[in-house]
Amino acid sequence: MELSDKARAVSRMQRYIAEHLNEDITLDAVANAAGYSKYHALRIFRELTGRTLFETIRALRLTKAAQALQSPGAKVVDVAMSNGFDSHDGFTRAFTRQFGITPQRYHMETPPVNWFVHYPIEACYILKEGGIEPVLNEKVSRTVNVTVVEKPARKLIFLRHNANDYFSACEEVGCEWEGFFNSIPEKLDTAAGGRLPKFLVKPGTNGNAFYVEVPLDYCKPVPDGYEIAELPPCTYLYFTGMPYEDPNDFPIAIGIVNEAIENYPFERFGWERSDDGPYLGMGAAPDTGARTAVPVKKTSKTTDA
Repeated sequence: MELSDKARAVSRMQRYIAEHLNEDITLDAVANAAGYSKYHALRIFRELTGRTLFETIRALRLTKAAQALQSPGAKVVDVAMSNGFDSHDGFTRAFTRQFGITPQRYHMETPPVNWFVHYPIEACYILKEGGIEPVLNEKVSRTVNVTVVEKPARKLIFLRHNANDYFSACEEVGCEWEGFFNSIPEKLDTAAGGRLPKFLVKPGTNGNAFYVEVPLDYCKPVPDGYEIAELPPCTYLYFTGMPYEDPNDFPIAIGIVNEAIENYPFERFGWERSDDGPYLGMGAAPDTGARTAVPVKKTSKTTDA
């Protein structure tokens, strides 16, 4: 079986899991979605994702439960039952194994934990292997909106790396950063990657990092390897693409926004890029589209838009 065929099969399994996560998911149903025998479906799923099928389902359900427990009015027993667990005790054991904290304590304190992120495997294969050509289609709009956002002083929690591409960065520092950052209820926006502002770049590093912005009064501890620093007020141009349907189209959505940034006439509208804030590459999701925020400052050469 070609690797590209495996990626497409696993993508079909991922889609089935996402659409039926609140239901009783059987191996027969997932294998049928893949179009392969149960044995081969299990084997290729683990081969391409690094996890077993049912480990993945449990991690997704526990992450969904953790998200629900951030609501002040949530009840642990109700969250457990609505996410496929038959008992309070079983849910508590599984939640504690996954996140290192009981659901009761998590509900009260909402510390950052590593939410599980299930990346669309077919799109990842496109990016990493180049084995499937991404096809532009009518469902991925090329419209990109540009908005000026003034940001006040705030803090940045960040994880440095010296890689120049996403997969090399994950090999260096792991992929848990996205789930960790997005689990912070105080975050000002979604987790991002890009280049740190100049004043945070250390000698001998390339300035690249993963990060998330939080309010200036954020005071929760950060794990070893992560850092936190204050950011000055900064102006940003937010480039936002359109929502799309297929999760595997996220490389196309990101590419459209990157092209818009590359072709944007900054100087014509009185802007120049700034290194006073981090470059915020926030990836893409079907419901929000691709999003990237570029730090800028005013120039003396201003013309009407």
